[in-house]
Amino acid sequence: MKKTRSFLDSTYEFLSRRPVYHGLFWLVLFGLMIWFDQSDGVDFWFALGNELIQLFFYATLVYLNLLYLIPNYLAKHALIYFGLVLASCAVVTPIEVLILYFKFDDQSGYRESLVDQQILIFWGNLLVTIVSTGLRVIMDWWQYQTEKQVLLTQTMQSELRFLKSQINPHFLFNTLNNLYALTLKKSDKAPEIVLKLSEIMRYMLYECNERRVQLSKEIHYIYNYLDLERLRQPKDADIRFVVEGQVGDQMVAPLLFVPFLENSFKHGLNHNITGGGFVRLKLKAEKDRLEFFIENSKVEHIPKQNHPRSGGIGLVNVRQRLDILYPNEHKLEISDEPHRYTATLTLKTTS
Repeated sequence: MKKTRSFLDSTYEFLSRRPVYHGLFWLVLFGLMIWFDQSDGVDFWFALGNELIQLFFYATLVYLNLLYLIPNYLAKHALIYFGLVLASCAVVTPIEVLILYFKFDDQSGYRESLVDQQILIFWGNLLVTIVSTGLRVIMDWWQYQTEKQVLLTQTMQSELRFLKSQINPHFLFNTLNNLYALTLKKSDKAPEIVLKLSEIMRYMLYECNERRVQLSKEIHYIYNYLDLERLRQPKDADIRFVVEGQVGDQMVAPLLFVPFLENSFKHGLNHNITGGGFVRLKLKAEKDRLEFFIENSKVEHIPKQNHPRSGGIGLVNVRQRLDILYPNEHKLEISDEPHRYTATLTLKTTS
């Protein structure tokens, strides 16, 4: 399988070289031109000479078009471009006809038909030139899309690396502080906290490097995250996570829900100084559809911080990542009220 893939990759790389696919194009066109002449009963060597001349003028027009007219005029001055294409064909066609006329020196019948078919030769030259324009536009569009896809993939990977590096360091720092306090008290909860923290770190570092991960792993990550958050939140904080539906083999993008989760605490419970705040999550899983809902309480005026904020990514980054990962397959609704913030994400899942 690897050998076959390596062979296909090598073949594609070879055919992608400009001299190769240009050479193949002219070879195929030349073969078709001779075949059409042969189908009309024309002698092979006679047809070969005629089509070589015609091919030369086709190539002249095509490369004049590709190397000069398109780069300098098509995008900036379309009308001038088409005018120059017509002028080029109008200049080249009489020269081509003249050369063929001298070639048919001893064949008066071909000379007469050649004179009568000058307009057809002109239209043939124009057609080949316009086709080369269409192919160039398609190739440029294809190259642009390929480069865009590579850029989007790199952006997605960068966003994921950024997200992983920014999983709130204050969250980890506070968890370690709480763990230290539990160890001083010799609490039975300390080993459980260590286990949950290690699971979070393992998942972030090793298991979420793929484009898609199992939904069950994302859910397990959220449970661990919330359990650790409960350690540092007030006792009366209402932190809930409800999973509805059947969680099977659905696959989702890694760390997809983390920005919403982090922001709900960073901009919500962390500022509810008087207590009584809440973070409530609900995930409804279907076979090919997923709905994630999160709401958190918030204070009307966030207290001013003396240190710069860290961790998490902004809503703009979240939307960009969703556009890359789930183009036309997701819906994100945000509601920002004075004392309550909600986000609902609906997306299609794969198995």
